[in-house]
Amino acid sequence: MKLKNSLLLLLVTAFVISCAKTDETKTIRLGHGLDVSHSVHKAMVKMGEDLAQLSDGKLKLEIYPSQQLGTERQCLELLQIGSLDMTKVSVGVLENFAPKMKVLGLPFLFRDRAHSFAVLDGPIGQQLLNEGEQYWLKGLGYYDAGSRSFYTKDKPVTTPEDLTGQKIRVMESVTAMDMVSGLGGSPTPISWGELYTALQQGVVDGAENNPPSFYLSRHYEVAKYYTLDEHTVLPDVLLAGTYLWDKLTPQEQGWLKQAVETSVVYQRKLWLEAENEALKAVQEAGVKIIRPDKTLFSEKIKNSFDKYKEDKEFYQLIQKIQATN
Repeated sequence: MKLKNSLLLLLVTAFVISCAKTDETKTIRLGHGLDVSHSVHKAMVKMGEDLAQLSDGKLKLEIYPSQQLGTERQCLELLQIGSLDMTKVSVGVLENFAPKMKVLGLPFLFRDRAHSFAVLDGPIGQQLLNEGEQYWLKGLGYYDAGSRSFYTKDKPVTTPEDLTGQKIRVMESVTAMDMVSGLGGSPTPISWGELYTALQQGVVDGAENNPPSFYLSRHYEVAKYYTLDEHTVLPDVLLAGTYLWDKLTPQEQGWLKQAVETSVVYQRKLWLEAENEALKAVQEAGVKIIRPDKTLFSEKIKNSFDKYKEDKEFYQLIQKIQATN
């Protein structure tokens, strides 16, 4: 009888401890629009593993990929009202919520990848991450999304003039629309999830994105020309809602920051590998890779920054970025 009572007591104690541990665990829900094979998703998985280890199981990351919880814009709106904890969005979408972020979407702003990292990982990048807090969005870090280039269905693009009359899908981004217009194309905002069908049906003639996105979306099955003009270096931004951030203790915020920083380094390494693999794969699938004279494109819209001169603060931001070594 005593043995039975002892076993019962052990079982009850184990159950109570288990429940207490569950109650102590905070689950952070992260939604994003990319495929599970994307470097960003893989970096988020690592972030979740690191977060669990750093917090000794007190913080748990639940990831919902592939637009399960909505488009990038919808995920941002969910963050703002506290219905979602974290998300990843392109700067092109974020500029609609944190206006100064649009500076990163300006064409031919960065000299190369090293220049973009120097800006993003420095004081200017941090200043821009802080910009979202007044809109209930806490910027945590930048993932590499490479350079964006044009891909088209029927007509190859070797010069800006080849874009004339072509309907080019863009994000809901004023800077992206201005850039395509400036190069002679017709910008057409369409959600990422609808783009494959839009290309198939001729709703648009082409789009613009980085190599891994072009490959993983299978858009290369429809668009057989890829022009590496690399007009914008548009990073992805990892964000938390201020609703979540303000509920975390300083220690928990530190764990999350540390897990994010590690995931950023990991993702950038994966990105370079994915970029090379994507270009090789689309070529093998019959896509013609075009390497145009980029100066033809940059010269066509070289005066696009001039319209910001009236906004002295914003124009100074452009100048600071250009001066960064």
